Amino acid sequence: MVGYAILQPQCPFAACAMSEVPIWRDLYPFESHYADVSGQRMHYLDEGSGPPLLMVHGNPTWSFYWRNLVSAFRDRYRVIVPDHVGCGLSDKPSLGQYDFRLASRITDLASLVEQLNLENVTLLAHDWGGAIGVGTAVKIPGRFRRFVLFNTAAFPDPRCPLRIRVCRIPVLGQIGVQGLNLFAGAAVKMAVCCPERMTRQVRAGLLAPYDSWAHRTAVHRFVADIPLSQRHPSFSVLREIEEGLSQFRNHPICLIWGMRDWCFTPHFLDRFLGFFPQATVHRLDHAGHYVIEDAHEEIVPLLNRFFTETAALSFPVPRR
Repeated sequence: MVGYAILQPQCPFAACAMSEVPIWRDLYPFESHYADVSGQRMHYLDEGSGPPLLMVHGNPTWSFYWRNLVSAFRDRYRVIVPDHVGCGLSDKPSLGQYDFRLASRITDLASLVEQLNLENVTLLAHDWGGAIGVGTAVKIPGRFRRFVLFNTAAFPDPRCPLRIRVCRIPVLGQIGVQGLNLFAGAAVKMAVCCPERMTRQVRAGLLAPYDSWAHRTAVHRFVADIPLSQRHPSFSVLREIEEGLSQFRNHPICLIWGMRDWCFTPHFLDRFLGFFPQATVHRLDHAGHYVIEDAHEEIVPLLNRFFTETAALSFPVPRR
């Protein structure tokens, strides 16, 4: 266990002790932990005990997005939920201090998994968390046992909505994403199909870490890191992840899809089924991109059933 350090749990709200507590705080009743990855402090939740569930968020969310599943499963599982560097309550370095590329995200998550010595991991991943989480499994496959994927991708695909392509326009896109917070701000309206779920508390929680230009660097860099051509630096990384999917063909896999997602449309679900035809599939017709916000009450029993039915399954453990 050389070359890293698990830092002591800290309260990220200590600065609020003499002032008003954030309105979203009671929706996130978890203790904070920190680990050193890539020279940065990565914040993560570590709740409960038992078989590990690793929940990996995308852009522009953070561990707050998983709060309902953390609360639902921490009584019988060890639930680990990191914030990527630059996101949530993790350090927010500048572009010169961190490269914000997919390869670095995978290295960071693999480091956390190894630091915590997690074995027989069940990965739950959404949005960019799919490429990062599955990429980590491809990197250290012997530590992963089951996969639950929500509206994501782990392979190159040229499809990208116009509203995201606009955010990639040089200068203009950065001003919109980092300066005006258009990406995260729009997501709390456009990524759900049940607007009544997006209460003032929930909106405040999702947006809380991204309150300034500097704190939105990761949001912008995630958009810029979408590899839409083979010339992009992250294209080869994503291709390697795709090539590694076949080793998990005999693993328990559950695909839960918000069918009204305008970003990771049913096309991406169909592509996953090409790799994993045996997967358990749940198509949620009333849910959008933030599928867990739209349908967590429905998702929890689906996961309970999947975890129970696959608890005793054995399969060959891939090793690289």
